[in-house]
Amino acid sequence: MIPTRLIEKKRRGQELDREELESFFLGFLRGEIPDYQMAAFLMAVHFNGLSRPELESLLDLMIHSGDVLDLGAIPEPKVDKHSTGGVGDKTSLVLAPLAAELGLCVPMMSGRGLGHTAGTLDKLEAIPGFRTQLTLGEFRSILDRIGVAMIGQTEEIAPLDRRLYALRDATSTVPSVPLIAASIMSKKLAEGLDGLVLDVKTGEGAFLPNLEDSLELARTMVTLGEERAVRTTALVTDMGAPLGTAVGNGLETREAFRCLAGDGPEDLAEISATLVGEMLFLGDLAGTPEEGFQRAQEALASGRGMGRMESLVELQGGDPSVVENPSEIPGAPEVAVLEAGSSGFVGVISPTALGYGVVELGGGRLRMGDPVDLRVGFNLRVGLGDRVEPGDPVGEVHARDSVGIKRGLEILEQAVDLQEEAPLVPPSLVRHRLDVSE
Repeated sequence: MIPTRLIEKKRRGQELDREELESFFLGFLRGEIPDYQMAAFLMAVHFNGLSRPELESLLDLMIHSGDVLDLGAIPEPKVDKHSTGGVGDKTSLVLAPLAAELGLCVPMMSGRGLGHTAGTLDKLEAIPGFRTQLTLGEFRSILDRIGVAMIGQTEEIAPLDRRLYALRDATSTVPSVPLIAASIMSKKLAEGLDGLVLDVKTGEGAFLPNLEDSLELARTMVTLGEERAVRTTALVTDMGAPLGTAVGNGLETREAFRCLAGDGPEDLAEISATLVGEMLFLGDLAGTPEEGFQRAQEALASGRGMGRMESLVELQGGDPSVVENPSEIPGAPEVAVLEAGSSGFVGVISPTALGYGVVELGGGRLRMGDPVDLRVGFNLRVGLGDRVEPGDPVGEVHARDSVGIKRGLEILEQAVDLQEEAPLVPPSLVRHRLDVSE
């Protein structure tokens, strides 16, 4: 195998066979193919895509580059959820304990925030003492005891994906549908699942803002899951505005726990219950997604998931008291409120502006490995379509110091746009639902 010839073939848009892909990618994993040659190959894929046979081969190589979990000894249906990432998306912290409380086993492996989107691991680590880096043995033990565990990707799971993602991040090849699909599905299919619900974001705040790209990604991942005997459903959901009112790791964790207690924002509660309903349906614990939604909605409103979350936090080394008392999660030392300077209807709340605003305040990362301040961010006091008058509170800035407060107020003012006419607000965040029949 001559690496430059394979790079040239893909640059020309030609198809590589399984043996060529195997020698190239496993050579990279062994250190025989340098980063610069893999970077060139990834850029060729970014522009020319992968054929279905190429994608299938790459996915299999990524899955079997490490361990595949065997959770067969756990009797409950094993069902997980994955989101492609959005601003204010803290649904995992709500749905994982709720789904476990309703009878599922949820073996959730999550990632860290990158760019304008925060990650589940960062939100969990806002809980004092919480450990996200567990061994697979510890992961299985917690699943056996309470039916849910939430950890980061381990060294044993899909190591090829971990190496490739770090390189994609450094070479601007993250937004590629086949590479995103292979990356997500390699980790999820290595979890030993019976079912998988995918939350594919679309709109301004998503990695793939174009609806057609989001639909293509959703269809691709549903097919990849079903072909490997994992029941898979995808919801394409709107990320035209932040989800909920909190943007920033610790603030989002506080909001998720309030939602678990039945006191969360309406949009966060609805999408969380919708996703749990799909999970219950795939696990054969509900006859239809709608039936599952009703069960999840009732359980969420009554706070049934809180005890399960407290157990999860305690077993993973955190302080369980913060679940019932979210205000105990460490906050930023400086807080300021932005007031409206004029009257009007809230027509735009830019998720991208607020997401990158958190990064600018120190609460996000532009490169993997960047340190983050889990305390900073924004709390919105208005939603799309709300009428505001001069002096009404628009939102809060939570920052490390007065410099951060000043900049945060500027960012928040630019992110929220008022207009004379009330905007049309979609009745549901779910744009499309795709399953194997689509």
